[in-house]
Amino acid sequence: MKVDRERVSELEDLPNVGKAVAADLRSIGIRKPGELVGQDPFAMYEQLGQVMGVRHDPCMLDVLISAVRYMEGGPPLSWWAFTAERKRIYKPGKK
Repeated sequence: MKVDRERVSELEDLPNVGKAVAADLRSIGIRKPGELVGQDPFAMYEQLGQVMGVRHDPCMLDVLISAVRYMEGGPPLSWWAFTAERKRIYKPGKK
């Protein structure tokens, strides 16, 4: 299935993104889906924690990965399809 990402105009149009996630994205300066292209979802997750003053559930990182990958041309997968990637890469508290 070919998806025309140019027609995705609102954050809520993205797979796995509802009103709450869209509000979180707006809190870190992401206003339109196209602004996700080239973003680092891991950095976005850390920024979100700083802005909100609380660490979000790691599943939120899966949602961010899914949104960025989708806007960069990936298929519209469920957020949990990215859990293994997150667990492989993201190690909270380790430098």
